Amino acid sequence: MAITETAVKLPIPPLPKGFRMAGVHAGLKRNPTREDVALVVSDLPATAAGVYTTNLVHAAPVAFDRARTPGTGFRAIAINSGNANACTGARGLDDARAMAAAAASRLGVDADGVLVLSTGIIGEFLPLAKITAGIDAVAARLGTDAEAAVTGARGMLTTDTRPKLAGSRFTAGGTDCTLFGMAKGAAMIGPRLATMLGVVLTDAALAPADAQRLLAAAADLTFNCVSVDGHMSTNDTVLLIANGAAGGAPLTGAGLDTFERALVEACSALAREIADDGEGATHVLRIEVSGCRSRDDARQIARTIADSPLVKTAVHGADPNWGRIVSAAGYSGVVFDPARLTLRLNGTLLFRDGAPVAFDGPTVSASIRGARETLIEVDLQSGPGAIRFYSSDLTADYVHLNADYHT
Repeated sequence: MAITETAVKLPIPPLPKGFRMAGVHAGLKRNPTREDVALVVSDLPATAAGVYTTNLVHAAPVAFDRARTPGTGFRAIAINSGNANACTGARGLDDARAMAAAAASRLGVDADGVLVLSTGIIGEFLPLAKITAGIDAVAARLGTDAEAAVTGARGMLTTDTRPKLAGSRFTAGGTDCTLFGMAKGAAMIGPRLATMLGVVLTDAALAPADAQRLLAAAADLTFNCVSVDGHMSTNDTVLLIANGAAGGAPLTGAGLDTFERALVEACSALAREIADDGEGATHVLRIEVSGCRSRDDARQIARTIADSPLVKTAVHGADPNWGRIVSAAGYSGVVFDPARLTLRLNGTLLFRDGAPVAFDGPTVSASIRGARETLIEVDLQSGPGAIRFYSSDLTADYVHLNADYHT
């Protein structure tokens, strides 16, 4: 089934000071209108932090970047889509190094200051000649405008229908700063970061330890709370690059708190966009679980509901089938008192204190059918633990896209 790419859904946020980017088509994808090689360049040496897939079977770019972050002195990220460079052994790691070296040579920077991201089909070696030619082409097109941002973001897409973009301007530590984020992901989405990719750029100044700590915390609240199909990719990576071009010393105290809020806000927007753009999705599920003994318990219940094919198909069919939701919570592995469980769907009470309540089925069904977002609220009334989790419905288009993906 063909993938139809649509216009950018969200407003295009500005790039932070000192960053340039772009994307080009280099022949990794069959469609010549779809970018498949991108560069993100910092004009100043930057701090970099990263969070990565916890899958034991992980791609060469994950091993490459993980060994380098957190740290300082970074100047670029070389990105390709259409080929994941995963399950490619020692050659895959050599190819990741070669990709970084090609970008460094073209940009005139130290190869140790280049990170790499790859996404696409697993188990095929990188076509290095095409990637090198693509890096040469994209380096000549680097820019700071909206077109540069969009083509760069499009260069990391696979089955996505649109780029995912988010950002903000804020004042931290007396300095005016900008934050820009972009992500890809439409299926094989069940990150548990400790085939989504994310890049967050800022002109704020950050110490490496603070960048790593804040990125890990933000990912835990956002990207680790999204699942399209529960399949953890070999390539999941989110990078945070801070070049300090806004001026001032590395943020501390209240300034660092302000930056953290901007970071979480952007990552949350990107996480929701990933769920909203789930392959074949007609609904995004927002699952709010509260009243648990801990946030981890709430996350486990939410993830189990999100990954249930029966819950997903019920939402697709606008069926307020509360039994599928409460039973998913019951087999999540979290111990709770079923007699205290309460469930609301799009604000309508369906189940309270372990028993069903009367509700107008056609009205609830119409509320699902008539809106892109479906809200599922589960309250266990047993503690302070709560989480917000995003997912998408399961449609025939999802099956077609993934059945035809490689062939």
